[in-house]
Amino acid sequence: MAASTPTLRSLAKELGLSRTTVSDALRGSPRVDPTTAQRVKDAAAAAGYRRNPLAGALMSELRRSRGTAFRGVIAVVDCEEPERPKVAQRFHSELYAGAGAKAEDLGFMVERFPVGPTGVTVSRLGSILESRGILGLMLLPTWGEPDLSALDWTRFSGVYTDYRIEHPALHSVCSDHYRSMLATLRHLHALGYRRPGLQLQRRHDERLEFRWAAAFRAFQEHALGLEIVPPLIVDAFSQREFAKWFRRHKPDVVLSHSTEALDWMEGCGAQVPKTHGFVCLNLLSRTRPCAGLDLQPRTIGARGMELLIAQLQRNETGIPEWPSTMTIPAKWVDGPTLREAAPA
Repeated sequence: MAASTPTLRSLAKELGLSRTTVSDALRGSPRVDPTTAQRVKDAAAAAGYRRNPLAGALMSELRRSRGTAFRGVIAVVDCEEPERPKVAQRFHSELYAGAGAKAEDLGFMVERFPVGPTGVTVSRLGSILESRGILGLMLLPTWGEPDLSALDWTRFSGVYTDYRIEHPALHSVCSDHYRSMLATLRHLHALGYRRPGLQLQRRHDERLEFRWAAAFRAFQEHALGLEIVPPLIVDAFSQREFAKWFRRHKPDVVLSHSTEALDWMEGCGAQVPKTHGFVCLNLLSRTRPCAGLDLQPRTIGARGMELLIAQLQRNETGIPEWPSTMTIPAKWVDGPTLREAAPA
């Protein structure tokens, strides 16, 4: 007959200790003598005991709230960055809403933790989360390179809702910019546009590892019947520089994050959608009605929360050996800045 699954109670009985002492020892509490703590850990390892961190967090919260429906709190970490564009904050709000709704569906709650000048330091964040028994962290996108390496990741599970994160390398969920650009260009090609032009801010494309520009250039190289228009990649959008590029290369449709480009096109004599088209690469940034891409931040937040809660339920803490990236394609949204069909 197989041996029964080891529990706190069976370990405590075997070692002649209280369940509280065994529990504190396995959690790394400083209240337990180091020699005793090591004896407990050795006995737990020999018995094949695995601590369920969600159970501890649940009981801690139940004792505080005296409720019965709670399963855990997820920390949503938002790094304060003064240089971050305003549209990014709207994206963050949508991510947070999607994450919160999915967490509620799965019996959890989310709480936002700002990290930075007016928030807390990363080290202080770790202390707060440990004291409250919060074990799951979802990191919202950062404009610079995120760094949460000061946390003791043996205690936490984490997910990043953007592309690359190296400090530490966590699982990520993000928009599929490359695939979304290719799908957009195929749609424009089907509508008869043959000289697509792309306007990007250099910093924006760099932080996405050049996925927008790479997909655009790949489509230019392989699609039939296209005339090559070099992308306009600048440090900052400028009407003067845009007008010079637009008049010289004569794109028949422009893709940009900024709907100011639509105003500048009309200033150059374009009649949208009669003579030219326009596509906004992130509809959260539009200032007037137009066709474009919904990058689906709510879906990204929800998928990220599913991935994070699954890690917690499998008792997977720490930095993953093989971090993965899940990508979500954008949703196409029709608008008045494109013709409805290809010319005869």
